Amino acid sequence: MARGAATTRGDGYAPIPLVAVAHGSQDERSSHAVEQIFARVRRLRPDLDVRVAYLDHVAPSAEEAITAVAAEGAGEVVVLPALLTAAYHSKIDLPAVLERVRESCPWLHIHYADTLGPHPLLLDAVEQRLAEAGAVAAPDTSLVLASAGSSDAAANRVIEQMASDLAARGPWREVTPAYASAAAPTPGEAVARLQASGATKIAVSGYLLAPGFFSDRVADQSFANGATIVSPALGDAPQLAQVILNRYEAAKRNVPLSDIRTS
Repeated sequence: MARGAATTRGDGYAPIPLVAVAHGSQDERSSHAVEQIFARVRRLRPDLDVRVAYLDHVAPSAEEAITAVAAEGAGEVVVLPALLTAAYHSKIDLPAVLERVRESCPWLHIHYADTLGPHPLLLDAVEQRLAEAGAVAAPDTSLVLASAGSSDAAANRVIEQMASDLAARGPWREVTPAYASAAAPTPGEAVARLQASGATKIAVSGYLLAPGFFSDRVADQSFANGATIVSPALGDAPQLAQVILNRYEAAKRNVPLSDIRTS
């Protein structure tokens, strides 16, 4: 089969393949959760070739997965950063990988999707995980939205906006953002500040894709400082699969990355 053959195009043939790229972790719980998320996507779209790759710690790497799709005859691929905010990994790391792939597989048209967040459905997922943990939005209950955190201020502003959006959905006493790394306040600091302001019931949302180092840090700090409930990472929340498919469909309509780079 010739390279770039049309068998994997989305124009009456098989859909354009999807390669989702997650961060990766040494904690096996993380990759297990990521695989569960994309198993749900495959159940929703059994016609779609869905592959999962990682930026670090777990195989296959993003470059390996994308070049494998190209070697099998694909002319196009959608690459999805399976990340909750757009920051260093989606802005620098993964584009560098895609540039190498473009050089080694010049026939491959790469559609680069947006990160999973922000998206309104992720607010639904946050609320679902909180409800499952026993947290109920009420005027006497404060909420901390705890993300991984980033050195990218724009990414942290996304979490601030999400906290504001959750507050608007209410009726929480208040909603405050927190960051497990690279920014302040930490989850422990956020909980302590709420207690100092008179909050008696404090719930914490682990706004993370998968369990692992950061989810443990969020829970440990939050409980140590007086949180009553900490919801787990989003994991296989059904809303995530829909967001993924929304991002996939939107990326297909975009001009392929290879066309942008060569025009």
